[in-house]
Amino acid sequence: MPSPQTESFGFLVTDVARLMRQAFDHQIGAAGLGLTPGEARTLSHAARTGPVRQSALAEHMGVEAMTLSGYLDRLEARGLVRRTVDPADRRAKLVHLTDAARDVLARIYEIAPRARLKVEAAMTPEEWATFQSLLKRAREALCAAREDRKGTAA
Repeated sequence: MPSPQTESFGFLVTDVARLMRQAFDHQIGAAGLGLTPGEARTLSHAARTGPVRQSALAEHMGVEAMTLSGYLDRLEARGLVRRTVDPADRRAKLVHLTDAARDVLARIYEIAPRARLKVEAAMTPEEWATFQSLLKRAREALCAAREDRKGTAA
């Protein structure tokens, strides 16, 4: 039986992302915000995208639409998001942050960097800058490949 490729690019990126997510989840749980890690991620992603279709937010987050719907139901009940009908497509819902979400996001943004700082501390400032640059380049290449696939599928 062949040994797993634990040093391959895909495995390393996935493993680092998994470990970062676990660290974030732990920090959010310990912070006493009254949010699940998924709800905190939902707020953070919604803040980055601005008003966005619920389906696009689910895709951006890499979660199923039903999973996101549960997060949004709970966030809406707490007054942190609101959903409105998309004027371009009345079947779709747009997700908006409320003013109340701003304070919660400020707390999330204080907590989120803690895991990253541990990783950053393991590198020199130059290594960290190079690492960030290379990750961005890898993301750009993967996004371009995705667009190429969409173009050939059409």
